[in-house]
Amino acid sequence: MRQSDNFASTEQIDYEQWNDLLRLLCGRHNLVDVDPNTFSGRLRSLSVSGLTATATDICCNAHRFERTHRDVRLDDRDHYNAVFQVTGQSTIHQNDQCVQLALGDVALVDAARPITCDSDDGSVRRLILHLPRRSLVSHLGFEPRGGAFRRSGTSAGRFLHEVVLDALNGGGSACPPVDSFMQLAIYDLLGALFAPPDPQPSSRPANKLFMRIRGLIKDRFADPDFGPPEAAAAAGISLRYLQKLFTQRGSTCTEFIYSLRLNQAVRLLDRRKLLSISEPISAIAYACGFRDYTHFGRKFRHRFGYSPGAHSAAQIRGQGQVASV
Repeated sequence: MRQSDNFASTEQIDYEQWNDLLRLLCGRHNLVDVDPNTFSGRLRSLSVSGLTATATDICCNAHRFERTHRDVRLDDRDHYNAVFQVTGQSTIHQNDQCVQLALGDVALVDAARPITCDSDDGSVRRLILHLPRRSLVSHLGFEPRGGAFRRSGTSAGRFLHEVVLDALNGGGSACPPVDSFMQLAIYDLLGALFAPPDPQPSSRPANKLFMRIRGLIKDRFADPDFGPPEAAAAAGISLRYLQKLFTQRGSTCTEFIYSLRLNQAVRLLDRRKLLSISEPISAIAYACGFRDYTHFGRKFRHRFGYSPGAHSAAQIRGQGQVASV
């Protein structure tokens, strides 16, 4: 993995300057057991595929920083942080989880929850990608739990590291059309890394059948003529038995189909905004399997709390950020 060497030329600043600037860019954090007289650190701003970014370097005696309940309450920042380990090792504590990050690993932490981060070496480098909660959850279709992490080695992890490390090495932003594609790629790579796995099938025939039905629905949910009767017919079972398989698992077949359609609609709305496509929102509704736009709007509002048009406007207002600690 490439290492950034141009950060060394960034001016070192003292404890008060560094702490104030970190809070401005990343929110309220507290360095623990640090002597302000011997502290020195670096902090800079950069761009990752058009997303506002901040790179920070902790050195000397700063081995721990934390974000407390009080910091969360006073800050009121509602976003996630994807923490990339650039050099050294770190230990992150959040939501009763303790994860140890080595070079190339990535963790997803919730800025709306307290967090503690430790390192044995004060010169450890981390790169932090800040993403607004509503944007991330809407795009991924699920709400990640803070404190999750993934080891290096996966394809998605390697690709994502290449993107953020290129920014650290001076790659910066390309141009608006390219950046728009890259922003979508960053969200999708995070989804590939942190998506909850499908329930594992067991040897029981009913579970195997249920997993096969889910696969059939995922292949055909965008067809407006596809519903529970068609799913039952495709699986070769009765509609009553199909409904029983879902209710035993706390859901319904109809809810599962609408969930897939709305998740796809959010992805297409994000793509429409980022690529400045003039496609009508009604066309997106139809492409996701909704025959009636009013019905689509009602389902969308019930799921996300606002209209499809408001989602696009919210995406324009909410911008992701990146930082390295």
